[in-house]
Amino acid sequence: MFADLPPAVVLALFAGFAVVIALVGVRMTDYADRIADRTGLGEAIVGGVILGAATSLSGTIVSISAAMEGRASLAFSNSIGGIAAQTAFLALADMTFRRANLEHAAAELTNLFQGILLIFLLLLPLGALVTPEVTWLSIHPVSFLIPTLYIAGLFVSKTVQETPMWTPVHTRHTRTDAPEQEDEQTARKSNLRLYGEFGVLMAIMGVAGYGIGQTGSAITDTLGLSASLVGALMTAVATSLPELVTTLAAVRRGALQLAVGGIIGGNTFDTLFLPLSDMAYRDGSLYHAATNQDYFWVVTSSLMTAILIGGLVVRERRGPAGIGFDSSALLLIYAGAIAVQVLAFGGGG
Repeated sequence: MFADLPPAVVLALFAGFAVVIALVGVRMTDYADRIADRTGLGEAIVGGVILGAATSLSGTIVSISAAMEGRASLAFSNSIGGIAAQTAFLALADMTFRRANLEHAAAELTNLFQGILLIFLLLLPLGALVTPEVTWLSIHPVSFLIPTLYIAGLFVSKTVQETPMWTPVHTRHTRTDAPEQEDEQTARKSNLRLYGEFGVLMAIMGVAGYGIGQTGSAITDTLGLSASLVGALMTAVATSLPELVTTLAAVRRGALQLAVGGIIGGNTFDTLFLPLSDMAYRDGSLYHAATNQDYFWVVTSSLMTAILIGGLVVRERRGPAGIGFDSSALLLIYAGAIAVQVLAFGGGG
């Protein structure tokens, strides 16, 4: 669609779609917080499931459209690269919350479990890679396992939220989830209208995501960049902008569990890009078509998630430069991963 346009025009369109995604993400945070208050599900659950899935919609469309075009590396790296980028966003959010480290103040057992689930789901593609390429209708068995375990994990998350077997120690910095008083205009909106307007924002997000996918493919072709580089560092970051915007907005609103839950839940949802992309990829197993550059981001995302879980458990009140040790480590690992991607793997196709 965009392959015949000049590179400058393609890059401008790519940036335009990214801006649309970011602006829509701002509005989604407010709606998600209201839904959390009205339903009583809690910020961690709503952030991890509803907001996480909604803000990941654009990335889902990028991966599926790339897989349908036979671009296995772009589809795979867009999914996993987004997980690494979004985890790094939490460190940026930590910088904006000055009273204490974000992981200390946003103590929530559900987020811990979601992080563990995410690492487990990230290991499944690696398991597919080191086993024979067996497919059914060109779909690898792991593509059936990932969504099954994801859904099972949601039920366990709900149980953990409702009947926790342990709770974090509360300090003066701990922010607990409490419903906020709605303004008069929002209070007049029915639940149906609230969900409907949220759905419209999701539709806009989806259209912009399709545009990101098409312009990303054009960038790969016209500029001669590797699909892994474009997927992990361009389309993944662009479609992850809602997570950055919604996380910063949630922290500013004081909805800390929503901020952390939105990132971890969105990351967990992003693993569903892989089975959906595998189903759309008709040339065999997506997991075996992906390259070592793509799996490099699986390892990076797993390491970053493990550090985030450690930060949520240790709950350091203050660390170097006013952020926790975990946030510092997240930024260092992500910056190092970018350097390896660009310098060691190279940008050429």
